[in-house]
Amino acid sequence: MRQASENSGRNRAARLNRQPQQPVRQPLRFDALPEYQRVNAQRKIGELIGVDNPFYRSHDIAAGATTVMGGREFANFASYDYLGTNTDPKVTESAKAAIDRFGISASASRLVAGERPVHVSLEAKLAQVYGVDAAVCFVSGYLTNVAAISCLVGPQDLVVHDEFIHNSALAGIKQSGATRRLFRHNDVENLDTVLRTLSSDFRRVLVIVEGVYSMDGDIADLPALLELRNRYGFWLMVDEAHALGVLGRTGRGTFEHFDIDPREIDIWMGTLSKTSSSCGGYIAGSQALADILKAEAGGFVYSVGLAPVLAAAAGAALDILRSEPERTERLRRNGTLFLQCAREAGLDTGISLGFSVVPVLVGDSLRAVQLSNELLEEGVNALPIIHPAVPEGMARLRFFITCNHTEEQIRHAVASTARRLKGLQDRNFGLGSLDMEKMMQLSPLLQATEQS
Repeated sequence: MRQASENSGRNRAARLNRQPQQPVRQPLRFDALPEYQRVNAQRKIGELIGVDNPFYRSHDIAAGATTVMGGREFANFASYDYLGTNTDPKVTESAKAAIDRFGISASASRLVAGERPVHVSLEAKLAQVYGVDAAVCFVSGYLTNVAAISCLVGPQDLVVHDEFIHNSALAGIKQSGATRRLFRHNDVENLDTVLRTLSSDFRRVLVIVEGVYSMDGDIADLPALLELRNRYGFWLMVDEAHALGVLGRTGRGTFEHFDIDPREIDIWMGTLSKTSSSCGGYIAGSQALADILKAEAGGFVYSVGLAPVLAAAAGAALDILRSEPERTERLRRNGTLFLQCAREAGLDTGISLGFSVVPVLVGDSLRAVQLSNELLEEGVNALPIIHPAVPEGMARLRFFITCNHTEEQIRHAVASTARRLKGLQDRNFGLGSLDMEKMMQLSPLLQATEQS
């Protein structure tokens, strides 16, 4: 047997030696990748045109209704801290106590050695907010959608989503292997058509919407969606990232806004980084749903548990949500005031309803970037959303409203935006106004971006 094995080894080596040698493959350089070429082209375009990059602005302090950058104070409209809990003493004291007791990290998956009492407490509070059986927390909001969706549906299933749904949901659908279809934004009749055509061909059907849409500031038509759910028998998943603390008389979200039994919605999803002033995400619903995710969702089973300090901070923020509903009322007044002032100033706020998010549509991406930069000179921090995050021609500045913004800050921000935007329009500032010499210089960069 030993001899046969040795002969076999020699024969295999001889066959390999007779084969032509494969050329040595060199690893790809990252700076040669089309992904890098796009990034580099965008950087060079900004330098050539003389427009500063508005992204990655560094804040010197905790950013809420105001912030400090480079030693200067600004009215800040780029924070998710809707109810001002991020620096609330109750939240910070709870976080400090958690650090003293548990350290910083859970140091393991909750399944094996990372479970802490603060996890159980936070999940119980989330379930109470939504009036459902249970909740499950994940270490990031993005991961929550990816893990939950890919756990619950697969190649035999159908996912239908609003066309404006968050990228994390799209990533979860892609990972699941499910068939994906979209319906026109907030168009329940279009959703009905999709479901009537396709739903009977699949094992499971999941429909995904957002409570408050983060790009446009409008809300899902939950009553109409529930009527369809009762006819077609799909699971309804509602992303409450920008709705918790915002909608409803006491800030409990979309179901409270519409006075709907929250148990009629199959899957509540949300993040801990907005009203909860922490980091992470959650799914809330039936006990069976929670049990499935804790046993089967890769993003829970194979991930380190949520840092105890973050769980404690989020739990304290939820206590404030429950005990101080006046914060939600102040937020609602501020959002209404901002929207009213913006419309009176002639600004295009699209379909926003003036809750937590109010966009100001600018159109041209270059003009939106410059408007953001010029608002800094006015003491206002608001960030642009540009192509490819939105289609070219739909670029905007996105204003996040908090309960702590003052009337003076809101009126100043709106007036400054209207004045500066008019100045850019009067100068015809934007991509379409670049002179021929600049366009000739930009042409190779734009071609590189398109080809990559």
